[in-house]
Amino acid sequence: MRRTFFAGAVLVALAAGPVTALPAAADYRLGSVRTSAGHGGYAKATVRITSFGAETFKVYGTLYDRDPHRDHCAYIRARFHYTGGGTGWAQPRVTCAPSGSYRLGSDGEITRVDIKICLYDRRTRSLGYCRVDSIRNEDLAY
Repeated sequence: MRRTFFAGAVLVALAAGPVTALPAAADYRLGSVRTSAGHGGYAKATVRITSFGAETFKVYGTLYDRDPHRDHCAYIRARFHYTGGGTGWAQPRVTCAPSGSYRLGSDGEITRVDIKICLYDRRTRSLGYCRVDSIRNEDLAY
């Protein structure tokens, strides 16, 4: 059984063999990432990415709000590090429903993406219990 998960700032693949490629689009399933627990709840996201060689890079999946407080929601955002230099943030996605899909895209080729997942408090408009994971092309096992 192949499992993938995020550890620290680097993607780690357990078991022998590469990360499973999705047949239709050569995308990669990276498993799930979640925030630390915040007084009874957390946010979680399943993460899939397109190939780093693509003209535009996509991070997508399902975002889950697992906090019982009405004003707490799941939040995800990506920062792209471009091949020619510089960085850019994708627009954040928030869901206050039990789950919702998200899609974050770059404006060109990238060398690294930082995925930030947090609990968002609608009442105070603040983020908490955040976790940031970085994914680079060399972190993927082909």
